[in-house]
Amino acid sequence: MLPYEHKINYYETDKMGITHHSNYVRFMEEARVDFLDKIGWSFDKLEEQGIVSPVLAIECNYKKSTKFADIVKIEVKIEKLAGLKMVISYTFRLGDDVVCTASSTHCFLDLNGKPVFIEKTYPDFFAALKATMEEA
Repeated sequence: MLPYEHKINYYETDKMGITHHSNYVRFMEEARVDFLDKIGWSFDKLEEQGIVSPVLAIECNYKKSTKFADIVKIEVKIEKLAGLKMVISYTFRLGDDVVCTASSTHCFLDLNGKPVFIEKTYPDFFAALKATMEEA
């Protein structure tokens, strides 16, 4: 699957001219939304089906700096998928250099906030996620 691309905007940089670390969490969300679109399960479709997937945890490991106008490619991969939770990994690249590795952990809830076992309740969505794990 093609990685998501994000061009660093001037407002995303700090006084030192590098991308402020807090923006990487936003970039993760952009890449996650793009990933879901590519597998046919957009956020709109998920919400229409009654599924929400809030973030439970985020981890970022910064390796190198990026700056204004850099184009960062973000590879998204499902690392774990079981029961109520999913872990997604992100690899941020600038050219051949890895600039950040990250992960986000999510759970699955219905629109009333109750836990949902997607494998049983939404088998098509579960299969689409699982298929991406097998491609990698």
